[in-house]
Order: sequence, then structure tokens, then C-alpha cells
Amino acid sequence: MNKLLVIGLDSAGPDLVFERWWDDLPNLRRLAAEGIRGPLRSTIPPITVPAWAAMMTSQDPGQLGFYGFRNRRSYDYEDLALANANSITAKTVWNHLSRHRRECLVFAVPQTYPPKPLRGTLVAGFLTPDKNAVFTHPPEAQAELDAAAGGEYIIDVKDFRTERKDWLLEQIYRMTRARFQAFRYFLSRGDYDFAMLVEMGPDRLQHGFWRYFDRGHRLYEPGNPYESALHDYYVALDEEIGRTLEVMDRADTSVLVVSDHGVKGMVGAIAVNEWLQREGYLCLREPPAAPTRLTADMIDWDHTLAWGEGGYYSRLFLNVQGREPRGQIPPGAYHAVRDEIAAKLEAIVDETGRNIGTRVFKPEECYRAVNNIPPDLIVYFGNLDWRAAGSVGVGSVYLYENDTGPDDANHAEDGLLLWRLPARRRRALPARGRYSIYDVAPSILTFFGIAPPAEMIGQSLFRGDE
Repeated sequence: MNKLLVIGLDSAGPDLVFERWWDDLPNLRRLAAEGIRGPLRSTIPPITVPAWAAMMTSQDPGQLGFYGFRNRRSYDYEDLALANANSITAKTVWNHLSRHRRECLVFAVPQTYPPKPLRGTLVAGFLTPDKNAVFTHPPEAQAELDAAAGGEYIIDVKDFRTERKDWLLEQIYRMTRARFQAFRYFLSRGDYDFAMLVEMGPDRLQHGFWRYFDRGHRLYEPGNPYESALHDYYVALDEEIGRTLEVMDRADTSVLVVSDHGVKGMVGAIAVNEWLQREGYLCLREPPAAPTRLTADMIDWDHTLAWGEGGYYSRLFLNVQGREPRGQIPPGAYHAVRDEIAAKLEAIVDETGRNIGTRVFKPEECYRAVNNIPPDLIVYFGNLDWRAAGSVGVGSVYLYENDTGPDDANHAEDGLLLWRLPARRRRALPARGRYSIYDVAPSILTFFGIAPPAEMIGQSLFRGDE
């Protein structure tokens, strides 16, 4: 019977894995030699939530109805909610497999908290608030986690934006080793058809240590003590993957390695709400005395047309009459105002006067459907070379210190895909130049002989009847 092991590496970049450090990753190389590999184009936006959910449902963020970690629940100005497992109404891969009586082990996949029933075992991902919450299915599996991890199972390194780099490095290694060890414990105890693990360590390490290895980063210092931190961690990941492969029956199991998005160096941040003030779209009641997070009570809504949220990308919202409580833009002027703001965003220059290459997306133009309440505009400042800072009172549109803590990397649009198959099935999986995140779920179902449902927007990577 077909078996599939999926190893997810959050934020692992194809340039790091397939190019820069490929020769030092023997286990991944061996897998690639018996299958396919290449970049995997992520969602718009390329961020953990919603990318993993999109990968596992083959639905885009508009269809899923959430556009980032926090989303508007209503048109009130501060009615935001975190997108967790309850936000996902589309069926995931393991929902389909459970219905077909396939045993599943789902381990630390983002957006699986709170846990929902499936045929098998589920350990929820990093959005679990803490270990006092019930975050496994069945609940009794939770009692085994610490022992299975060899001491302490770590859900996530919460404070990865820190200057305590020795502490951070130690915590990420502890988390990664514990997670893989616990996963192997559960894997060895059950007869699973589908087993999936997602490790958050690459994302946390890259955000914390990018400046130390990237010679093109403005803060790079040759000979610094963390120069090899990212390389050494990827080597350690490869070793964990090798140990995990030893648990599986090589002749009986295919292996899929994926990441939800990639990574790139961050030049700085564009203070989006400072920019909106400068351009006359946002008005505050009074200027803040110091840099501070923008809140609704600080805004003069009767003289405001737009405001923004910060992050690795920006979400902009317009203040529309009849929609927001104190809307100012007449509905008939909505498209003209939005187009005007989008054009100005795309014209943003850096401090030398050079256009930074900002890209602006309208939800209805990049999604198959637009459910719930989307942002009016999605913005990649400098095509993700710059992040968005939501703070006000910073004194400039340009920031070179992240407003939410030390962070020198942004997300890139391409994650990676690597799929090892037994020889008898390999010919059915042709290589491509680039893969799509939406093709992963229908490919997994096809692998198991299950016809992908019509609502999946991706295409199976398998050709023929495979």
C-alpha cells in the first residue's frame, strides 16, 4: 500500500537548499536523486498563515477567507481575530484521507489549533497558546509528548526577535531536535499511511540570524561568531531528516519535502502609516511623542481615508462611507481612491530617489473568490526587500531597525518542493521548472488513488493514472 511522509520546513529557501548548501545536505540530495525538486511558488502573500492552509486544501487565501495571521471580523476599526484551525472550512488533505480510511499522523502543521478529529493522531502547530491548552487529538496523546521528545516538547520559540542570540540559537536547536524525536516516536508506534511534520526552526533562525551570514546585508560583519549559524542548522536539519527516514520502510514510502515560502534579506522597513500621513490619507488626533503602535483611538476618522497594518507585507484598508463606522470615501469614489493610493505606493522611492519596486495587489484580481473581509490592498514594499512597519511617531517613512524587534530577513515568494518516489512510480512525476503551492494537495490525493475534488484549484503533478 502507498505510504507518504511529508516533511515541511517553514521558510526554507530553494536558493539556500538547492544552491548554496546543496553539497552539504546528503539526505536531501539522495531524495532528489530519486525524484523531482524545484522552487514552489507560494500564496499572495507568502506567509505561514495562510500558505500552509492553502497548500493542504488547494484553496487560495480569498477562497479560504483569511489573508494573514490577523483578519477583520467586521468593519469596526479594531475587530481583528487570529486565523486558527476554526477559520479553515475547506477540507484538508488529512480530512480527505480520513474519509477514505487512511491513517494519518499530522504533527505541528500550522493552523491546526484547536485540534480537530481525524483518523489517526494530530499534534497542533505553533499557534497553540501554551501547553496548558489541549492541542492533540486524541487528547491523551498530549501526555506522551515530553517523554517522546526526550525531555521537553517545545511548541515554538515565542521570542525569536531578540538580541539574546546565544539563547535563541540554543532554543531553536532544542525545539527542532525535540520535535523530530517526538515525531519519530509516534511514527514508529503507528502504521500510518500519511505522516506530516512541519518544523518552524528555519523561519525562526533566518529572522534571527540573517545579518550574520549574508555578505550583502548592511549589518554583516566578517568573522562574526554566528557566520555559520544558518549553514550549520540546515546541516542539522538534514541529519534529522536522515534519522527520520530510517524509521520508514524505504521500499514502501515516498517522501515529500516542502516549504511554504522562501527567505530573503531585508533592506529596511517602510513606515506605512507615516507614509499615509505624509500623503494626506491618514490623520491622527495628535502626533505621538514617541514611536508607538497605531490604535484606532489615535486616529481622527473624520479626516482619514486609509490606514495600514505592518508585517512582512502590508494590508491597507480604506475608510468607506456606509462600510466603516465613520467612513469618508463615497462608495462611488472607492475604486478611484484605491487606484490613486496603489499608484503612489508603486512609485515609492528610497532615500536616494530610486524606485524600490513596490508591488500592489487587489484581492479580487488575484484570488478565485474573496470571502469574509479582505484588505483593500496587499502591498509588497520593494517586492519584499522591505517590510512594512505599522508604527507611528517614528519620524520617517524609512526605518532600518524593525519596529517589532530585531529581524533582518523577509519572506520570498518561492518555497521549495522535493519528492522522492519508488522507481515504479517515478516516471509518472515529470520535472517542471517551478511548482505551485496549490498543486501539492491534489498531488497527494492522486498519489493515494483519490480523485481530487473539483473545488481544489491546483493540478496534480502526476501524469496519467497515477
